[in-house]
Amino acid sequence: MQVDKQFMENNQNKENTDAIKIFSAGQIKKLDLITIEEEPISSLDLMERAAGKFSNFVLPYTTKATEVVIFCGPGNNGGDGLVVARLLHLKKTKVTVYWCKISSKVSPEFEENYNRLLWLKSISIIPIEENGSFPEIEKDALIIDAILGSGLSRSVEGYWGKLIDFINGQGKWRFSIDIPSGMFPDEPTEGTSIHANYTYTFELPKLAFFFPENADRLGQWEVGKIGLLPSGIERLTTENYQLTALMVAKRIRKRGKFDHKGKWGHALLVAGSKGMMGAAVLAAKASLRSGPGLLSLYIPGCGYDIIQSAAPEALAISDPIPERITKLDSLSLEKYSAIGIGCGIGTANITAKTVATFLEKMSKPLVIDADALNIIAEKPSLLDHIPAGSILTPHPGEFDRLFEFKGNSFERLKKLRVKAVEHRLYIVLKGAYSCLATPDGNCYFNNTGNPGMATGGSGDVLTGIITGLLAQGYSSFDAAIIGVWIHGLAGDLAATEWGYESLTAGDIIKYIGNAFKNLQQIQQK
Repeated sequence: MQVDKQFMENNQNKENTDAIKIFSAGQIKKLDLITIEEEPISSLDLMERAAGKFSNFVLPYTTKATEVVIFCGPGNNGGDGLVVARLLHLKKTKVTVYWCKISSKVSPEFEENYNRLLWLKSISIIPIEENGSFPEIEKDALIIDAILGSGLSRSVEGYWGKLIDFINGQGKWRFSIDIPSGMFPDEPTEGTSIHANYTYTFELPKLAFFFPENADRLGQWEVGKIGLLPSGIERLTTENYQLTALMVAKRIRKRGKFDHKGKWGHALLVAGSKGMMGAAVLAAKASLRSGPGLLSLYIPGCGYDIIQSAAPEALAISDPIPERITKLDSLSLEKYSAIGIGCGIGTANITAKTVATFLEKMSKPLVIDADALNIIAEKPSLLDHIPAGSILTPHPGEFDRLFEFKGNSFERLKKLRVKAVEHRLYIVLKGAYSCLATPDGNCYFNNTGNPGMATGGSGDVLTGIITGLLAQGYSSFDAAIIGVWIHGLAGDLAATEWGYESLTAGDIIKYIGNAFKNLQQIQQK
């Protein structure tokens, strides 16, 4: 991918120091070695540290279990499992270890911790040979998976695949150390794997954790810090990051006592059509809550009274046609600090022509969503007319139509990155972990938000927030990451009151202010 360096210098804050890096399995292995060499610490002591973290995590779940059953492979993932067995045993937990003899060779760390368990003489270590019978597991046992780690080189098949299927079929709580056995960290998993209830990974998340195909494999996942060397993390480079509250909070601008509405920009939303004015209302209310000095809406004639009533703080400009948007050339577009277009506008021919003409005239970044994206998908040449630095907010279906894509989430991420660079755009691919791709080829995953936000109008709320932020003078990068974070956090706060099933897009808007306050509190620490 060719990156326009001058464009990036002018349009993006490159500071990623507060984001969480997402490394490949090979990079994590290298980071382990850097820590061992430079801390310095022995590999055995590092394993002890990691297993201690996992043991503390899993211990509260063991109280109702009759025993803990740990399946260990011959590598370092199995070594972790052996240390966990010893530590849980010392906490008075009944433990049984099954040693899966996948290979005649074991890692040095496995061998050492196997011998330490033998010294205890009070933990059953039962070997499982290939083609042997599967073990009988107590009804109320808890299972810990330490069979295969992140260094997996091929899909699990044959006897060991059947063992994994057997473990999944036991109907017992399953906890995976670092990654579910059989699951690849950096590529699609098509074969069998452990389907964990909980996955406890070490130091940094893995790329595969952010994709829907792996949700049933991972269960709930958590990252435990094990003290890998910070300078090593800093030295290793990546194109994938996870947003953090601190990274977002540092970008929130403070307001002065003598500020006036002119300082905080004038946003314009082009939204709505007959039967879809709700999208315009939701986008408008969300935009107002994000803080622009002024908000105007360009709407079809049928929406004038609706907007004046639902969002009296906004200025309303109506199209001469009642049902839909048909012309924008009468607007003095230069007076608006930022423009968002697409929410509920429909894809009628006359609206599509209006959007095409509008894009061909624009030179400053836009926020483009929903029907505007669908219109562009019908005429892909319009992509070349989208101003550099614009923010697109497609859900996966819109993205696939826009870029004629078919494939899995890993392939979609590659396409997302390529298209952001190619067209010099910021593309927010919405989902459980919304992902922002930037023109420099980096991708940022957001972890705020919840399943209750999968409801009509949620995307319109996001468009309103981002447009309002862009109007205030935030860079496209900052407007996008603050927008997705605030949107998700407001949804999380709303869910504490309404739950997932009852959550509506309007509920998200009600908590936007609380989400900003949350970031401001972090900023003040």
